[in-house]
Amino acid sequence: MAETQQQYITPEMKAKLEAELQQLIDNRPVIAAEINERREEGDLKENAGYDAAREQQDQEEARIKQISELLANSTTERAGVVDGVALVGSVLHVYYNGDEDDKETFLIGTRAASIDNEHLETYSEQSPLGAAVLGAKEGETRTYTAPNGREISVTIVSANPYDSVKAKTPRAQ
Repeated sequence: MAETQQQYITPEMKAKLEAELQQLIDNRPVIAAEINERREEGDLKENAGYDAAREQQDQEEARIKQISELLANSTTERAGVVDGVALVGSVLHVYYNGDEDDKETFLIGTRAASIDNEHLETYSEQSPLGAAVLGAKEGETRTYTAPNGREISVTIVSANPYDSVKAKTPRAQ
């Protein structure tokens, strides 16, 4: 059986997800009561209130499952993440196609990893860019094929472990 690879999320994101999960779980009795109340109104075929309550229940249960799976398959541990190497949990400063003015700063991880920071783009290690730079050292150039089929080269300027406190402030490039 294949082992599921854990993806990096920030401790802040983990706390937000856990709080949302608990809120949704705590809301289950409220939704169940709403469904029962609407059911007692009569004919379920023409009961918009009942349909809306069931729809809300379905959406909340789906979100509970989604958050539970995300938390089960993620980690806040950054063991092995070091300065100078592009790894999951690293913030990279790069430039593209040899043009030092075409810069970008991003985190390698899941989108959920940096949802608490709107200034930091995030690329999965499974994305074409993320997979290409994984393991690259500062100063190294790698190439990858973009979804549009274009070959793009990316040069690592710096790679540092993600720090949510520092990351909340946009850096001047």
